[in-house]
Amino acid sequence: MIDGSLKFAPGFVDAFSGKVSGAGQPAWLQGWFAFWSTQVNGNPAFWVYLTGSLELALGLALVFGFMRKAAYAGGALLSLFIWAVPEGFGGPYGPGSTDIGTGAMYALLFLALILINATYGPSRWSLDYLIERRFPAWARIAEFVPRT
Repeated sequence: MIDGSLKFAPGFVDAFSGKVSGAGQPAWLQGWFAFWSTQVNGNPAFWVYLTGSLELALGLALVFGFMRKAAYAGGALLSLFIWAVPEGFGGPYGPGSTDIGTGAMYALLFLALILINATYGPSRWSLDYLIERRFPAWARIAEFVPRT
């Protein structure tokens, strides 16, 4: 949530365009970064505020345990997107480079949350659990493996 809220700070939009570049990346990835650089430079405010809003919504969903199925899956996809575009797949790579970037780790963490939720079921401390007690059909939206 903090990272999402910082995207709304004054001046962040102006600095964001420089975050997407293919500097130091292999030649076969230059097309990928050229495409995203064009998209981001065309309307940086849209991408900054979209990403910030998604990060804030994801953070609130995680804190309150709301719509966890969508939050975990969406969090994994958002993390992979952040890893693939502004983090540049964790690059630049060179001799001795071992850092793959944080986005990939966050995606693995969300996959672990999916496995934990599917294995152990709903958390009694989540908002979803309270909603499911009143509206059992909510489990189809919130749970990977609804209670039987």
